[in-house]
Amino acid sequence: MKQWYKQDLAYIHDVGFSDYALKSAPGILEILAQNKILQGLVVDLGCGSGLWVQELTKANYRVLGIDISESMIEIARRRVPDAEFLVESLFKAEIPPCNAVTSIGECLNYLFDSDNAQQTLTQLFLRVYNALNHGGVFVFDILEKRKNIQKTTTKGFTQGENWVVLFDKEEDQQQGILTRRITTFRKVGEYYRRDDEVHQQRLYKATTLAQELEKVGFQVQIRHSYGQYNLPPAHAAFIARKP
Repeated sequence: MKQWYKQDLAYIHDVGFSDYALKSAPGILEILAQNKILQGLVVDLGCGSGLWVQELTKANYRVLGIDISESMIEIARRRVPDAEFLVESLFKAEIPPCNAVTSIGECLNYLFDSDNAQQTLTQLFLRVYNALNHGGVFVFDILEKRKNIQKTTTKGFTQGENWVVLFDKEEDQQQGILTRRITTFRKVGEYYRRDDEVHQQRLYKATTLAQELEKVGFQVQIRHSYGQYNLPPAHAAFIARKP
């Protein structure tokens, strides 16, 4: 559990990349309200540093946040002491009976689990369906395969007050895998500390996952926004409702 989103990358992601979760939150709260889910337990898979969990608790939901990163969960527990958190793979953690399940920020694409394949994802869909109360919803987003790209590499960097993160992204469409090589520099005392991580994500077609969700029993909508917040290119959001 210690090799993904370690201490420095978890810190940088929390302070420097909070926009996705915070801008998505109003639209997802609206989705819950539209489905008459105004209270009760929400399970957040891949909760990260608890930014979305905090918005849920402000809206008077009970929340269980699950994430594979110990460092992310440490931040989340400090941010939202009233919520419950668990360090575990979202593909293996037990999902208790609940009114909604969310997974924000392309969490389901990550290959942190060596056995993560589309079959693993379908098994997760079934587990979520069985955990949801009738009328409950599963709201999540994914990173999709882009069309007509065989292999492409992108490099860049982002910096903050006391940190810099360098990234190298390589998308192999034939394999359906996106690889991110991430190098972080975080100032600790007088000096900057370096760390490196490699993240891989399996890319999916939204229509294929919608079919898998429908086979499980969900009623499915695909969107490219959460309310007023338009998702980045090649992202798709799902609203899967248990009748």
